[in-house]
Amino acid sequence: MLSSKKLQRINELAHKSKSEGLNPEERIEQQKLREEYLQTFRKGFKKHLHGIKVVDPEGNDVTPKKLKVSKRNQNNLH
Repeated sequence: MLSSKKLQRINELAHKSKSEGLNPEERIEQQKLREEYLQTFRKGFKKHLHGIKVVDPEGNDVTPKKLKVSKRNQNNLH
């Protein structure tokens, strides 16, 4: 999870960008913070997906094959 300090800075830069614009250093900082945020989000989302099991009304596991393979690959990394 991204620190609250970094999230606050992302929001500050977004507001400043809309109101008065950013200087080149601030644009670079904003780009780096956004990329870090996206990486953190994607990592958490994948972890969440790997915890899902899809079951039909009869109780059969119908988890998509692609997700099962991804879970297996993730488990082999650890």
